[in-house]
Amino acid sequence: MDLSFRAPSPLDYFANLVRDDAGFPLLEATVAVAMDEYTDLDVQTVLGDVDQLLARLRRRLPADAGPLQRLRALNQFFFNDLGFGGNINHYYDPENSYLNVVLRTRRGIPITLAILWLELAQGLALQAKGINFPGHFMVKVNLPQGQVVIDPFTGQSLSREDLSERLEPYKRRNGLVDDFDVPVGLYLQSAQPRDILARVLRNLKEIHRTQEDWQRLIGVQDRLVLLLPDDWSERRDRGLAWAELGQPDRAVPDLEAYLSHAEDAEDADAVGQRLNELRRTLS
Repeated sequence: MDLSFRAPSPLDYFANLVRDDAGFPLLEATVAVAMDEYTDLDVQTVLGDVDQLLARLRRRLPADAGPLQRLRALNQFFFNDLGFGGNINHYYDPENSYLNVVLRTRRGIPITLAILWLELAQGLALQAKGINFPGHFMVKVNLPQGQVVIDPFTGQSLSREDLSERLEPYKRRNGLVDDFDVPVGLYLQSAQPRDILARVLRNLKEIHRTQEDWQRLIGVQDRLVLLLPDDWSERRDRGLAWAELGQPDRAVPDLEAYLSHAEDAEDADAVGQRLNELRRTLS
């Protein structure tokens, strides 16, 4: 009888984390995204580092601190004392999506900074959520005095006027003007943890696609397929990446799965043509 034990792969570990929405471990799953790039990464050590930051922050606050006092202390600690902020000079560096690196360098992109900030905010019992704002991830906190929206890239609190101004280019590009305009509040709805993680992965996906780094792209696509099993476009994109790597045997099943679930897709003919080309190379 074979009693050998195989340690779970990074992808197995990730799959287990994102299986259910109940208690979705956003911080841990985001840290785990870096396991392909950092093969010796100890996720629990990174989580412990964040716990230590939270403990330091809690020691600064009196037991009876109200929500506004907690929020001010958090922003002072995170943005000023620790110096977290946007990586302006190297915005498209994939390292900005790896939380172990962001913790070390204190530089990241809006969504990874937001995930760390949210973990601390929720550890202070603040009613904090992420916002999938167009083009730039935001965070919000509900206080007795009202809602505060913060740009995690800069730490700036944003008024409705600020948000409306940031939305204007997006609205114009998508024809959401005049009779088709919609209130700013519709863009401030809470993002679900699964959607936040998907945005992290899609940021990485775009960087690797632009650099034609197909091997790394497939690593990201493997995670997106696990995270969003009903989004067949992610299966398509993984198949196309396998095709770019010259592995039609892996590309064909993904493209077949996409076409079987997306018959009315605008690109169905183009994907079908590519699929036939790949099948011919296998025959």
